[in-house]
Amino acid sequence: MEFVEADGVQIAYERVGEGPPLVFVHGAAEDSRIWQPQLAGLADEFTVVAWDEPGAGRSSDLPKGFGLAGFADGLARLIETLELGPAHVAGLSWGGTVALELYRRHPGLVATLIMIDTYAGWKGSLPADEIRARVAHARQMLASPQEDFDPTLPGLFAGDPPVKFVPLLAAIAADVRPATLRYQLDIMAETDLSDLLPHISVPALLIWGQFDARSPLSVARQFEEAIPDTTLVTIEDAGHMSSLERPEPLNNAVREFCRAHPPSRLG
Repeated sequence: MEFVEADGVQIAYERVGEGPPLVFVHGAAEDSRIWQPQLAGLADEFTVVAWDEPGAGRSSDLPKGFGLAGFADGLARLIETLELGPAHVAGLSWGGTVALELYRRHPGLVATLIMIDTYAGWKGSLPADEIRARVAHARQMLASPQEDFDPTLPGLFAGDPPVKFVPLLAAIAADVRPATLRYQLDIMAETDLSDLLPHISVPALLIWGQFDARSPLSVARQFEEAIPDTTLVTIEDAGHMSSLERPEPLNNAVREFCRAHPPSRLG
């Protein structure tokens, strides 16, 4: 892991390969390790960067009052420091919401948006009763004793988690910081970026698991209808974690899209 600093926050990241820049932004209760199949599978053609967001992995704890803008600005600092922009930016679930906020605040750093099983914030994508149910479940989970804390959610996979990734998922879950998850819960419940979608002027790729129970295909259709230049790829026999459950077709979709939309370097 390597590090950059953004306003006193140490941000850890992994960087592999050479070629057009491709930045991966993980979901809540995760860190950069979730992108192992993408780091391994795409480094032959791209400079692949996966961060540990502030409050996760080897990055610093969140400062008080940290909000969605803080995550987006930290991601912008990483892209700027590594001189990657404009980059292909791919976000999974919560990470897609961060990627959207990055585009809203720093559009010049984004060549394309790749949104994987994500949301325009929960408020921007889900019915109010579903949001209330998620908030109640998450608060109950966060109130559990540390030894009983388990951020694993039903519906992440179409079936059982892939056997080879079970140890990885357990290791990531063991390192989740409840304080970070609490911040993200509040942010997602109140965030509505749906008004941004019609104004996205870069090409967008939507990748959705066929059986995603967390962000169902109806959410993908909302994105597809709202964003002017967009392509939707459905990953068969995959749930919310399509990047782990079916990494090959997902990597192929990312590769084909990025080849078709090479970024113009800043300068």
